[in-house]
Amino acid sequence: VQLQASGGGSVQPGGSMSLSCVASSRTYDMGWFRQAPGKEREFVAAITWSSRSFYADSVRGRFTISRDNTINTMYLQMNSLRPEDTAVYYCAADPYELVSGDYKFWGHGTQVTVSP
Repeated sequence: VQLQASGGGSVQPGGSMSLSCVASSRTYDMGWFRQAPGKEREFVAAITWSSRSFYADSVRGRFTISRDNTINTMYLQMNSLRPEDTAVYYCAADPYELVSGDYKFWGHGTQVTVSP
């Protein structure tokens, strides 16, 4: 399975941005992770095949994960963005464990920058 993430860019604090991740074929559970400069990769959000969602405490209430299984696409709507949300965002699919980051397939990542 190949994953292609898109939608990153630059936005001011308080702004919004939407990311997409298109899979080349059907996937089961999927997730978003991010890695800021000098930091380890961290869990952001995950969604099961049946659209049950999970969030990191740092983004709960601001980010919304969703998916459209008919087009093998997952989304991340990010609102009320903060400078600390700046990172490269990665999508992943088919986990061994949903939150830990142990996934079979990974996309290349898309940069999200939040700055005045």
